[in-house]
This record gives sequence, structure tokens and C-alpha cells, in this order.
Amino acid sequence: MVHLILCFLMHNSVNVTVGDKEDRVMMTGIHTVVDVFCVGCGSLVGWKYEAAREESQKYKEGKVILERFKVLGPDGSEYIPESFMAGPGSDSDDV
Repeated sequence: MVHLILCFLMHNSVNVTVGDKEDRVMMTGIHTVVDVFCVGCGSLVGWKYEAAREESQKYKEGKVILERFKVLGPDGSEYIPESFMAGPGSDSDDV
């Protein structure tokens, strides 16, 4: 079974950090990419194309892919990681 993952190809993104460069075999060929993580919760939200081997894929270089489900949630509402759903509390609860 093939699952369709809706992604957005962006020129840039904010509130993210990136991982280490690695070569990855993707449906469109071999690309050098870095994973993209949310700075707030640390969740993996997509990847950034650093380099493409195929000339026809060079337009992706420097662009970011964000997975819709990981940014918005499956129903289009805001995605809230389970770690943020711990319930009410305060900093004094951790002392």
C-alpha cells in the first residue's frame, strides 16, 4: 500500500533547526539533504535539499520540504505534540 504524504516545497522556513548533511536515495534520485526540526518541540517536520545530482532536480537546491501532517496535523488543525499535552502545571511543580 502506498501512502500519499502532502508536502510543501518552500523557499525558506522559520523556527526550525537542521541536522547533519547526508546523501539520501529519494523517488527523484540521490540528493544531499538535512533533516529539519521544530525549534519549539524538536519534532522532525521535513527536510532541506542541499544538493541534487540530476540536472532536472537542481531547482530543489536550497528549498525546504515541510510535511503537512507534521506541521498542521491530519485534519488541518494546529499540530500539538503529545509532549505538550501533559496538562496543567507550573514550573514550581518540577521542584
